[in-house]
Amino acid sequence: MAAVDDLQFEEFGSAATSLAGNPDATTVNIEDPGETPKHQPGPPRGSGREEDDELLGNDDSDKTELLAGQKKSSPFWTFEYYQTFFDVDTYQVFDRIKGSLLPIPGKNFVRLYIRSNPDLYGPFWICATLVFAIAISGNLSNFLIHLGEKTYHYVPEFRKVSIAATIIYAYAWLVPLALWGFLMWRNSKVMNIVSYSFLEIVCVYGYSLFIYIPTAILWIIPQKAVRWILVMIALGISGSVLSMTFWPAVREDNRRVALATIVTIVLLHMLLSVGCLAYFFDAPEMDHLPTTTATLNQTVAAAKSS
Repeated sequence: MAAVDDLQFEEFGSAATSLAGNPDATTVNIEDPGETPKHQPGPPRGSGREEDDELLGNDDSDKTELLAGQKKSSPFWTFEYYQTFFDVDTYQVFDRIKGSLLPIPGKNFVRLYIRSNPDLYGPFWICATLVFAIAISGNLSNFLIHLGEKTYHYVPEFRKVSIAATIIYAYAWLVPLALWGFLMWRNSKVMNIVSYSFLEIVCVYGYSLFIYIPTAILWIIPQKAVRWILVMIALGISGSVLSMTFWPAVREDNRRVALATIVTIVLLHMLLSVGCLAYFFDAPEMDHLPTTTATLNQTVAAAKSS
């Protein structure tokens, strides 16, 4: 009977338990031929392709960003709702400014810099800085042009600040609003076009204006040729950012509509830059016109009295 008991079968645990009890033991894994393995490692994906997909904005990244954006669900009448628009750090702002100064061909500015966390902090302060840069530089340019003239009396023109603020902020808000409405309307007509939110469009326009801050400071140089070269450089850089950003949003639309949209965006941007240069810097004769008129009136009065 003892020999029979020694031949009884014993139930063993898993291989992991056996190895834990006896590390030197050898285990053999016998699988059912009809059973498919639970996990088979596939060929490794190229990390470069994944990075390109993330930069260009594939469907997976868009869905992730969309779900991340849905977390901001505070009511619009609360302070927390507007606080999210300014929740950005210095590194992100500088990175977006660098992206607006060095546009990368084939890369989308929104998906590369903005979509993860669109903000109003950068566009607001860029527009504010540009307003004072244009107004102050315009006054200094006017002073330098008439420096040395006996009949010229310098008077600071503070009205240029309010005029510049109206022009810059109207452009940075009304043009994106019109473009957003147009893209939404075309999106209802053509289902395959890329859509941008209003905040993303405002963000793109705000950061694209940064190049005009150093340009406005350099407009102090009283040489028309230098000024026009500077405005063409600034227009080329900022216009490239806008064109490369919004072309993917309209390229699936009708060919004429797509080209007309991009041309309109560039023409409005050109109108802003050329208009600011012409009004604030290239019209110095109007500034000393009251002094010349007053001198003429004094001369006529003296002639009558004599």
